[in-house]
Amino acid sequence: MLAVVVMAVAGYLYWPVPDQPEMKTKFIAAPQDQLGPVLIVPGFGGDVSVLTRLADRIRDTGRTVQVLSLPDNGRGDLRVQAQLVAAAASKLRGKAPSIDVIGYSAGGVAARLWLKDYGGAAVTRRVVTIGSPNHGTQLAGLAFAVAADSCPTACQQLADHSRLITALNSPTETPPGPLWTTMWTKVDDTVVPASSGQLRGAVNTELQSVCADDTVRHTQLPNDPLVIGIVLGSIALDPPIKPTAPDCNHLREAAAFDS
Repeated sequence: MLAVVVMAVAGYLYWPVPDQPEMKTKFIAAPQDQLGPVLIVPGFGGDVSVLTRLADRIRDTGRTVQVLSLPDNGRGDLRVQAQLVAAAASKLRGKAPSIDVIGYSAGGVAARLWLKDYGGAAVTRRVVTIGSPNHGTQLAGLAFAVAADSCPTACQQLADHSRLITALNSPTETPPGPLWTTMWTKVDDTVVPASSGQLRGAVNTELQSVCADDTVRHTQLPNDPLVIGIVLGSIALDPPIKPTAPDCNHLREAAAFDS
């Protein structure tokens, strides 16, 4: 016997409807074979002047580049900074098929928050972090413990094992879509430990593994010829590859402006 349940409630007929399969939206990554504009996000303190040489060298290759200015000298809530990255990236990208984003120091964390929580992964072709505390820095945790009043919101969020850092790295450190590159110096005096700069799923490079004589510290990173050379390769048409010691000289030479 075919059982059909019909219920009349307040003059309406109710027919049970079978459960429908869950609809899943297919993720479409940005194309890797088309170059778009480049957005550079500064670090804690918000100093954009240290990024001038890097930005100009990228422009020298024919790319459109914007260095983002952050309110509160980059010391405010990193989630708010991520929303500013989202707005700037949308405006800069326009109708371009994708955008590349470079984050220096805490700027890399703000960029990653945009990618993870604000839809950035779908429109980003390449992600590069330079000396970023991707797993936090012990110095921020120490600053908060010793003098909480002198450790603003971003400082607190950058402490190792902070809730923001823990959530950012779960369940994956590198959301699918863009290709990821990280670089850091083993003598970093701000991001401690320096290896906090690496990410699972990225092309990770300790600068001294390429140029053993590199003594660059944290604040010098954006102007280091080796860093600039690696960045240029990481946002080119070819997929980023891990540089090695034989690449040292030509990467440094790549930082020079075309004549």
